[in-house]
Amino acid sequence: MITRRDMMRGTLLGGAALGGAALGGGLMTRGGAGGQAHAQQAAPFKVVAFAGASNLPFWVGQEKGFFAREGVAPALEITPNSVEMAKNLHAGKFDFALTSVDNIVAYDEGQGEADLPEKADFVALFGVDNGMLNIMAVPEVKTFADLKGKTLSVDAMTTGFAFVLRDILAKNGLGEGDVTFVKVGGGAQRLEALLKKEQAGTLLNTPLDLVAEGKGFTRLARASEALGAYQGIVGAARRDTAAKMRPQVEAFIRGFHASVLWLADPVNKEAAVSLLASRVKGMERPQSEKAYEVLLDPKNGIYRDLRIDPAGLATVLRLRSHYAPAHVPLSDPARYVDLSYLKAALKT
Repeated sequence: MITRRDMMRGTLLGGAALGGAALGGGLMTRGGAGGQAHAQQAAPFKVVAFAGASNLPFWVGQEKGFFAREGVAPALEITPNSVEMAKNLHAGKFDFALTSVDNIVAYDEGQGEADLPEKADFVALFGVDNGMLNIMAVPEVKTFADLKGKTLSVDAMTTGFAFVLRDILAKNGLGEGDVTFVKVGGGAQRLEALLKKEQAGTLLNTPLDLVAEGKGFTRLARASEALGAYQGIVGAARRDTAAKMRPQVEAFIRGFHASVLWLADPVNKEAAVSLLASRVKGMERPQSEKAYEVLLDPKNGIYRDLRIDPAGLATVLRLRSHYAPAHVPLSDPARYVDLSYLKAALKT
């Protein structure tokens, strides 16, 4: 496990970034065929994820055979919300999760919304992105002030992304009593509800935000600009599962990393844009190209080195310390992270 000193020195494999693209859930369509022959002989590996930035490298890894080359055959299932993700990961239905790091912190601290039979022992093993989060609203809403008295949707009330939404609202003059929050589910579910105008606004990641924007909905804020450093999606597992399946975990990391590097190569732009267009329901070609540009953003994108951002994780802990009902000060990031798998996989 990394030490507190490592985290504070910011040595978590920092480096360049790609931009993120939020994908998956009910938005998934066709599956990839690349590497299937090899995958039949590879070790199975069950992964759960949200409609998030983590899924595009996953699809690339399947279609281009990067996972099969490493001897692992990951199968992806999309979760409707964070409660189901936590329950199923803890119960062993899944070996691995692509989820927000705040979910790891929440359940390790006993603050998660799911009622688990015992305290979780989840751990983040590598980073994917900063969440690629955006506050989107119905077309009639033009400013934050227009949200006063309105209803906003969240995944669950005590998740990190809900804390991001509440913090940005507060920075723009809206207190807890000025809006009403309702639990709707993951990004795909919140997008669908927003497009039906069932709520006035919500937090969406890319490219879900682009789908909404393309239909005339309002972008009120980008979290990266309003909040600063934030660690979003990570690759995570139960500690005991990760230890027991260490070869598969490290193989998955190598395949995922190879997929990210493939996406980073400009030669593959056309193929990546086509993949986005085929996998995201409701996304037209211009939106796919724009999502690709966000994906390749050198500052705010998917991390090429799969690092976990120390400053971003510090923000996650700060928000949870402030907004979680327990109000427990959290300041030790090393409790939730083990980068030995990433270092061994990439031999860094």
